[in-house]
Amino acid sequence: MLRWLWLSVAVVILDQVTKWLAVKTLFGQPPVVVIPGFFDLTLVYNTGAAFGFLRDAGGWQNAFFISVAVIVSLFLISMMRRLNAGEVQSAVAFALILGGAIGNVIDRVSQGFVVDFIHWFYRDWHWPAFNIADSAITIGAVLLVLDVFGIRLLRARST
Repeated sequence: MLRWLWLSVAVVILDQVTKWLAVKTLFGQPPVVVIPGFFDLTLVYNTGAAFGFLRDAGGWQNAFFISVAVIVSLFLISMMRRLNAGEVQSAVAFALILGGAIGNVIDRVSQGFVVDFIHWFYRDWHWPAFNIADSAITIGAVLLVLDVFGIRLLRARST
C-alpha cells in the first residue's frame, strides 16, 4: 500500500505552499477575516505541539518533537508496507498522518517552529491556530478510529 505515499507528498506540498503564502501575506498584518465572528487567518509561530503544549519549555522541545515525528513517520511507512490491498482506509489514514508529520517537521528543522494560520473562534472561545499538516493528521486519526470501530468510509474498488 505504499502506492498511497503520493497522498503524503501532496499533503506536504499543500502544507508548505499554504504556510509560505501565510507568512508572505500575513506577517505584520492584522488577522484576515474570512467569516466574521467565526473564522480568520492569523499568523502564529508555534514552538510547542498541539494547542501550544510545551511552547515555553526552553527550546529542548523542538528536538524532541522532531525525533518523535521521525520515529512516527518510520513506523507509519512500516505499517503501510504491511497493509493488504483492501485496507484502503488505513492506508489513506497513515498517508495523511505521515504527510502532516513531515510538513510540520520541515518547519521545525528549517525554522525552529511550526507556522499556523487557520483560526476558528466564537465570541470569547478560540480554537488554537493550526495548519494544513495538522488538519491532515486529524483527518487521518479520525479515519483510523473509525476503522477500529468497523466504519469504512474508504474501500478498495471492485474489479
